[in-house]
Amino acid sequence: MSSSRTFENKQPQRRTSSGFEFLKGVGQITGGTLLSITMLTSSIVAGGLVGLAISFRNLPDVRQLRNFFPSETTYIYDIKGKLLSSVHGEANREVVPLDRISPNLKRAVLASEDSHFYDHHGINPTGVGRAVVVNWAAGGVKEGGSTITMQLVKNLFLSQKRAFTRKLAEAVLAIRLEQILSKDQILEMYLNQVYWGHNNYGVQTAARSYFDKSAENLTIAESAMMAGLIQAPEEFSPFASMKLAKQKQKEVLGRMLELNWISQQEYDDALKQEIKLGRIRSFQGSALPYVTNTVAQELARKFGRDTLLKGGMRVQTTVDANFQRMAEETVVKWHKTLLGQGLYKNQIALVAIDPRTHFVKALVGGVDPKISEFNRATQAQRQPGSSFKPFVYYAGFASGKYTPDSIVVDSPVSYQDGNGRYFPRNYDGGFSGPMPIRTALAQSRNIPVIKVGKSIGMNKVVEICRTLGIMSPMEPVTSLPLGAIGVTPLEMASAYATFANYGWQSPPTVIARVTDSSGNVLLDNTPKPQLVLDPWASAAIIDVMQSVVTSGTGKNAAIGRPSAGKTGTTSSEKDIWYVGTVPQLTTAVWVGRDDNRQLASGATGGVMVAPIWRDFMQKALKGVAVEKFKSPSQFTRPKAN
Repeated sequence: MSSSRTFENKQPQRRTSSGFEFLKGVGQITGGTLLSITMLTSSIVAGGLVGLAISFRNLPDVRQLRNFFPSETTYIYDIKGKLLSSVHGEANREVVPLDRISPNLKRAVLASEDSHFYDHHGINPTGVGRAVVVNWAAGGVKEGGSTITMQLVKNLFLSQKRAFTRKLAEAVLAIRLEQILSKDQILEMYLNQVYWGHNNYGVQTAARSYFDKSAENLTIAESAMMAGLIQAPEEFSPFASMKLAKQKQKEVLGRMLELNWISQQEYDDALKQEIKLGRIRSFQGSALPYVTNTVAQELARKFGRDTLLKGGMRVQTTVDANFQRMAEETVVKWHKTLLGQGLYKNQIALVAIDPRTHFVKALVGGVDPKISEFNRATQAQRQPGSSFKPFVYYAGFASGKYTPDSIVVDSPVSYQDGNGRYFPRNYDGGFSGPMPIRTALAQSRNIPVIKVGKSIGMNKVVEICRTLGIMSPMEPVTSLPLGAIGVTPLEMASAYATFANYGWQSPPTVIARVTDSSGNVLLDNTPKPQLVLDPWASAAIIDVMQSVVTSGTGKNAAIGRPSAGKTGTTSSEKDIWYVGTVPQLTTAVWVGRDDNRQLASGATGGVMVAPIWRDFMQKALKGVAVEKFKSPSQFTRPKAN
């Protein structure tokens, strides 16, 4: 709680009985009689509260408010601090200390709601007595006489039903609360708790919504208009009726003038000030939904959904908003291009990761999040086809049995598996005989990679995939090297990034840092790389994948600087891929249909996806220095078991 109290030398002045215009028209009661009744009632109320406190033993314990933290909105930012989205439940709230709330707003609220706030001890006997008289004349509860302290305990502990018993409970709890919290603490809690309309709870979210500014920068005119909202927020909202909002504003300004808390000049200037409205912010869409939805899901897994919606977290993502928009625009552009090439109903996912940190730099889960927020980058498990082959060859290199120059024979072969006799074939239907692994991968031959997988054991391939973070179900069957499993683009990008970092890996993430609203660190994802793969074997598979670009199926991915990658095309052309990397950035691009039907006859990753990767990488690497990969000769080759 803040202990500051800033009123710019304009302390609240006592209100005289002559100011009580509400007493007009009560009936046949004379002024003297009315004053006598008010004083008598005030004495009775004040004197009886001690006894009432004893009888209200079952009321909530206000001492718990010492550690009370109201539900607060979680804010998600990009890597540079740009707000991307806010996540909240029913209450959209950002808590701010009292010294970051405009003195104008403090005066306006006190003038409107409780001008004797700093004088009483939780209840205002005169106000309560006045309310009793009004209610007696009306034959029911028409006026509450509530202080700000009473309003606060009502909002936090009691029902909104108007009844004499509830008013008594309010009074007892208010007295108790003022014994344990300071006036400034109570005012700060009240201003952060009260409802201001349009799902805005607390002054900060209200100020941003109504006037597009922080609560500490509100003018007298804006403050008076906001203070006028408290009694009926939706009715007096300037979004609903500027006329009614101005009428209520004038009432509050008049009360501030009457109390000598503003001058006549300030009153006149405030009435003349043009009000520039902001916009209703609660439940607004995210600027980058694929990113922020992924962040929200990760936060919910780590902290729980309730904390996500009410915990007031401040989340710094790993994504630059401008970079992400460039990636999204690239996907939209190529979606239209592929439609023109006959790939109807195509969807595209793209994930870019910095291999040095495993921070996600771009994450595009589809063509248009407004039509479908299903995130194909993180949620769609699709067959990777031949882009899976580097995992098998890496396992071969790591075993010490193979090098990029090892010869394998591309020839007819058959295997017995659980489904009978299996006769693997190459994409072109032919066989090319003996060839080095480098050539086999560059030309994406199927028979050689199956032979290597069988040689080292498919269980070893599965183990490598798990180490790389691919958690999708997989069995050590003969067809595994051809990518007959389901993976996500995020898994593929992260795995290739580990190769590009020579076996060093950090968990891939879209979250860099999380704090609470007070700045206390809740999660710090500063990279802590661990060596999970053999460096020589990692450098060797990167070296071989460079041949895919220079002389193989990935020629369309050439970007004028050293890069390594692999195309992927599944049977019946249902999924086509290109996953590639430079030392500073790894990107996976997938194209397919949500109904898992054929894209088009002859659709391949090398022809239709590699150009997408090239286009994105050329934009992404603009101004980034050219780097070469490390040679396998810089590392020690593992010995064969």
